[in-house]
Amino acid sequence: MSERISLLSGDHTGSLEIDSFSIEVLMASDTSGASSSSDLKLQFAPFSSALEAGFWHQLTQKKLNDYRLDESPKCIKGYYYNGDPVGLPTRLTLEFSAFDVDGPTPARCCPALGTLYNTNTLDAFRATDKKALLEKEAKEIWDAIQSGAALKNPSILCKFILLTFADLKKYHFYYWFCFPALCFPEGLKMIQPPVTLEQVFSQRQISALQESYDGLCLKSGITAVPFFLMKYTEDTVEMALLEDWKKFFTDTKKVTVGVYDPCTLSQHPGWPLRNLLVLLAKQWGSEMEVVELLCFRDQTLQGNRSIKHSVVFQVKLPELPNNSVCLKSVGWEKNPKGAMGPRMVNLSECMDPKRLAESSVDLNLKLMRWRLVPSLDLDKVVSTKCLLLGAGTLGCNVARTLMGWGVRHITFVDNANISYSNPVRQPLYEFEDCLGGGKSKAMAAVDRLNKIFPGVNAEGYNMSIPMPGHPVNFSQATLSQAQKDVEQLEKLISEHDVVFLLMDTRESRWLPTVIAASKRKSTRDRTLDQQCTVSRPGLAMIAGALAVELMVSILQHSEGGYAVASSSDDRMNEPPTSLGLVPHQIRGFLSRFDNVLPASLAFDKCTACSPVVLDHYEREGFSFLSQVFNSSHSFLEDLTGLTLLHQETQAAEIWDMSDDESI
Repeated sequence: MSERISLLSGDHTGSLEIDSFSIEVLMASDTSGASSSSDLKLQFAPFSSALEAGFWHQLTQKKLNDYRLDESPKCIKGYYYNGDPVGLPTRLTLEFSAFDVDGPTPARCCPALGTLYNTNTLDAFRATDKKALLEKEAKEIWDAIQSGAALKNPSILCKFILLTFADLKKYHFYYWFCFPALCFPEGLKMIQPPVTLEQVFSQRQISALQESYDGLCLKSGITAVPFFLMKYTEDTVEMALLEDWKKFFTDTKKVTVGVYDPCTLSQHPGWPLRNLLVLLAKQWGSEMEVVELLCFRDQTLQGNRSIKHSVVFQVKLPELPNNSVCLKSVGWEKNPKGAMGPRMVNLSECMDPKRLAESSVDLNLKLMRWRLVPSLDLDKVVSTKCLLLGAGTLGCNVARTLMGWGVRHITFVDNANISYSNPVRQPLYEFEDCLGGGKSKAMAAVDRLNKIFPGVNAEGYNMSIPMPGHPVNFSQATLSQAQKDVEQLEKLISEHDVVFLLMDTRESRWLPTVIAASKRKSTRDRTLDQQCTVSRPGLAMIAGALAVELMVSILQHSEGGYAVASSSDDRMNEPPTSLGLVPHQIRGFLSRFDNVLPASLAFDKCTACSPVVLDHYEREGFSFLSQVFNSSHSFLEDLTGLTLLHQETQAAEIWDMSDDESI
């Protein structure tokens, strides 16, 4: 890693620079329990600005349509998250919604209000008095602390500054981010080294703490409470807002205060704690002997929520001077080289709306991985080539869900045209597609995917799939076309990683199953028959989504398509992948909203993938297929031994009946 990351900062010495290797060493030593005097100095992990492409796109629109030459400060909003896995920096994120300060904040994220100073020229950007901007914002925080306004509105403690210049001819954006923090004159030391919550709290207390915090958020009507008061017993945990200090605490010799902490380091709190400590010292520093601090961290790993990695430590706050002079402040972010200076991002390519769409889709998936499944291999999902045999009710829903997972390569095969009954159930088509005899489903589906997301690589083939019992030898032309269709299907299956069998009948799924089994390709969704078309409308959406989710789960399994089947009995066991179970079949019953996961051995007399069928296909090729197409259904049953099995079963039933009658 060539860049150096600013991770820790004391009060006066600025930022302590550590490269990626040192980060690992630091975190390893943090867990050793060492407690030297230097370790007890309280240091904070500063924010790392995370300005998404969507933010710059919105700034461009604002500059062109609203701000124009106006350089007056503007209110914006970012947010930070406290559930990131260990190793990620403490991020303050600004995205396209940053200019809607009254808009919603993402779930379980804490809002941070800021001031945007957008200059008209690069010279004005360089000449801006950064020290004056920092001191102005710091003075507002200090005044709010002294007056008590910060108690009623703690968001004042989490303000930030963003200085920008947008070169809209080249789409070069210069920016400098600042998170103002007041500094104690003599710094701060911890009474004892930090420990994780599970080291000092029982499981009952941890559960009570989590429930109490959720209740406080619900009562306050916000996604995350940034600061809170806490007191607890062996069985209960109570919480309150900062403004309730006097009626919540009767004994202030030792109090517990919590902070929604975005830091991932095990021995250091994040930046938002700094101004809170100044507030506590100014308001009640003379009354308190010890402050116990809870750095509340709320992760979700493999679908399970956990706060046990939260950090607890104690400090003795010094008394602040009685005068009203504002404390010194720090907060300007260092550039990638570790020096005090701005950053620049070149978005000349991704400011194209099509590229911006790709960036947004990828960002959504990355956020899901960061917050829910850190071990998810997104590259494997996105690069998977999917062949959809059938562009009807199931095909449309499967395609939309695949795009939601970021799959870029989707190919349709269908020989039907769009009819008037299709658009209400098949979301890739509209009424106009039915006019004039109807557009080709495969081609119309490709057009619609490209309109939804231009970054998709979609193809369509208007072709038939030969079926058993449907003769193809009426003429040489028919036979030749069938052979071309088989060759084309073989080529498509060979070129794709996953094949979705989304046709209406078992007969139409026979040939793709044989080819896919021969080429060792994964196949999905083979047992719905015509139910998706003639049953409840929601069935296809549910089945299509389940099929795609099952594909993604298989891709995350170390054995891929050869993964051992998960069954209903495994639901309480440790899942084999980061996304959970990997069943081979999902049987759904919408009438009672229930799913079962049957698991069975491969059937050695299967008419599509049994060894004898695959052997004939691989040795004889189209000659064998032609015989299947032109013969009755009994041909495959005779070949695989199903006919004999049926006869033996019927004979056994007759003998059983005779025995019953003689008793």
